[in-house]
Amino acid sequence: MNKIVFYIFLLLLFGLPGANAQSSRVSPSSADKKLNKRPVVQPTPTPTPEVLIFEPDTPDTHQLDDSGELIKVDTELVSIPVRILDRKNRFIGGLAKEQFKVFEDNVEQEIAYFSNESQPFTVALVLDMSYSTTFKIEEIQNAAIAFIDQLRPDDKVLVISFDEEVHMLCEATSDRKRIYGAIRQTKIANGTSLYEAVDRTMNDRLRSIKGRKAIVLFTDGVDTTSRSSHDLENLSDAMELDALIYPIRYDTFADVQAMKNKRGIGIPDSKPKSTPPIIPANNPFPFPLPGPGMGTPSDKGTTSEEYAKGEEYLDQLAVRTGGRIYLASTLENLASSFAKIASELREFYSLGYYPKDEARPGKTRKIKVRVDQTNAVVRARESYIVAKNMKKK
Repeated sequence: MNKIVFYIFLLLLFGLPGANAQSSRVSPSSADKKLNKRPVVQPTPTPTPEVLIFEPDTPDTHQLDDSGELIKVDTELVSIPVRILDRKNRFIGGLAKEQFKVFEDNVEQEIAYFSNESQPFTVALVLDMSYSTTFKIEEIQNAAIAFIDQLRPDDKVLVISFDEEVHMLCEATSDRKRIYGAIRQTKIANGTSLYEAVDRTMNDRLRSIKGRKAIVLFTDGVDTTSRSSHDLENLSDAMELDALIYPIRYDTFADVQAMKNKRGIGIPDSKPKSTPPIIPANNPFPFPLPGPGMGTPSDKGTTSEEYAKGEEYLDQLAVRTGGRIYLASTLENLASSFAKIASELREFYSLGYYPKDEARPGKTRKIKVRVDQTNAVVRARESYIVAKNMKKK
């Protein structure tokens, strides 16, 4: 009996801590849940692209295209090629940025870009291949090649000729052999799509080219066959394009009048001899003599009024872009005109500024360049048209 009591006593003595420990466990519904729960810690943010919300009345520096894609239009740098001459028409070099001031609509602008160093040009050589007795085709080609030889090695040239059609003979390159070959490809033909040639040169070629640009345009100025381009559009586009235009005008009025009075005189045709000449219904002079049963060709492009208009058109192309018009009536002054243009292209200062005031596309802005130099004459464009630069990607 005493042994039984003793064993019960030992059991109670050693069993109570286990019982106490068991009873002290916390149910999973409380403490365990707290221990297993992840601590509430703010995670380090992962970088994500910034989301921009544009309200309908957002300023015009952002536009949505038809697909809803945002297009940002940055303010354009306005570039101005400037020539500074003395009273004897000689270039004045060595001027500093501080000597120049630029005004837009009578508001002085901060000059953001300035260079007084000779920089390469991209030159578009555009040749009118309609018939004239003033120059033979070989003479035109030789004069054009002599002009190329006077450019700098790093200048690029693209060659375009036109008659009734516009012919892209050579893209912009500094490879002289390619340029010479393109010039030698030119052929005399019928029609004069002058406005279309100028349009395509400016908008299809030069507009996308950066840096200094110039167009050398050899023509009589009289358009007879353009279908989709017009003179006023050309002049407006020229004011948007930061390129100089140098027309070399030759006079074909006497040739045209002679052909009007002597219908038996025809135009040499550039097409193969086996191919009959193609004469469009409204083909102007110069033209082959109509055969029996054919109507009399149109007199479009033969009047003194049209020649006066052509001369004014070329003059405005030069004035509005800061270029200069030359008259070539002989082979000697044709070569001289090309030489003077090549020289001028090496004699420019480059100024650039970001307009202080925004303007709607299509608005004309007046420019005035002044220089602090005694007896100096400034030659630069006097206005430009704000480009329609909100384009889709």
